Amino acid sequence: MKLSIEEKQELENIYQSFLHDEKIMRMKDVPMHRGSNCYVHSFRVAKLSIKRAIRHFKGNLKHILIGAILHDYYLYDWRVEKDKKSKHLKSHPRTAIKNAENDFEIDEDIKNIIKTHMWPINFKDFPSSKEARIVTLADKTIAFKESMTSKKFKAKRMDKYLNKITNLFD
Repeated sequence: MKLSIEEKQELENIYQSFLHDEKIMRMKDVPMHRGSNCYVHSFRVAKLSIKRAIRHFKGNLKHILIGAILHDYYLYDWRVEKDKKSKHLKSHPRTAIKNAENDFEIDEDIKNIIKTHMWPINFKDFPSSKEARIVTLADKTIAFKESMTSKKFKAKRMDKYLNKITNLFD
């Protein structure tokens, strides 16, 4: 799929508006896989999701972009909050939806992307749309890469990750 300059610019504008949003910045305080945080993780997932969607001519790119950015918008550290620890993998998509509904205007398609991104752990929440499948697979890919990296150079890696997410189409 070849995007026009206008389509690219529209997606970049959406991406940048979320990248610099105060509410989204709170995700920087939520640790993720080995040296990453929810903010960096979510924007890496968004970039990969858009890249794959364009490559395979699939889906509503705006929904993919917004759903990917908000898929882990749960805003708590499950490692610290003991009551969340055992349920986090299954419950955080619903918390992310609730938070996203409170802070942004999202439609049912975006809610579906967020709700189903933890498939197959949440086996009953199968990603039935193309958009949800793209984000789910991108999330698994990025989570795997983050989990397999060494803890040794955490600060260096975070700077590298932050530099890579400054623009959608880099």
